[in-house]
Amino acid sequence: MGRKKIQISRILDQRNRQVTFTKRKFGLMKKAYELSVLCDCEIALIIFNSTNRLFQYASTDMDKVLLKYTEYSEPHESRTNTDILEVLYKLLLKEMIVKHDLVSYFRARSIFNFSKKIIVFMYHS
Repeated sequence: MGRKKIQISRILDQRNRQVTFTKRKFGLMKKAYELSVLCDCEIALIIFNSTNRLFQYASTDMDKVLLKYTEYSEPHESRTNTDILEVLYKLLLKEMIVKHDLVSYFRARSIFNFSKKIIVFMYHS
């Protein structure tokens, strides 16, 4: 059985927020390490928490990676939270359109007498 999907929004309780930050920070650093080993790439990860405390991970020397970054002049991929939210929005919109079309298809053919389980499955999958 899989984990339930959580709503991504700011955690209001300070203690829960700190616990989540610590766990996810470790998970993010682990993923960065795994990516650097599996794909033989250089990674620099910089995190500032809500109290401006610095956490960092570098697969090699942080200063060398940052120098390489500042001297890089080629066009490159860069993402912000807005970019990611836009992609997620488009995916969600596409999924909603598909589900709406499916419901319309069944309604048009008077085959909408499915069991409740099938209807719930269509909306939650």
